[in-house]
Amino acid sequence: MAKHSKSIPARGLRVADQIQKDLSELIAYELKDPRVGMITLAEVQLTPDYAHAKIYFTLLKDSPDEVKETLKGLQAAAGYLRNMLGKRLHIHTLPQLHFLHDTSARRGIEMSALIDQANASRAADDEETLAKNAADQSVDKAADAE
Repeated sequence: MAKHSKSIPARGLRVADQIQKDLSELIAYELKDPRVGMITLAEVQLTPDYAHAKIYFTLLKDSPDEVKETLKGLQAAAGYLRNMLGKRLHIHTLPQLHFLHDTSARRGIEMSALIDQANASRAADDEETLAKNAADQSVDKAADAE
């Protein structure tokens, strides 16, 4: 189950999760738009009145051109997907679908790379400090021996 904000009631969370599951199946098996390739629906945020649903998706290829084309394809298919979703879900208000690209995975990878870079820099600094301390100690021992 996806993580949601605390202000959404439990039923709203269940409906959002069901929308995510059903849309994943519909996009994978029913949608024939060539612009929409292999996508992952990361999260569905539903307004309390069920009027709007923000659907966050990720792509394997995260290039700006791929994202733009996929977003165009999803926006063009939003009406069809909403209609098909209406046949699966039996709720009073069927939400308008708003697709958004989820950049959190890419940002996480970038942050991880920065952390790795900082750790490598710190390790190099530590090795340099250890080498300098070892050299200083050998000089001190040589001076004591004289």
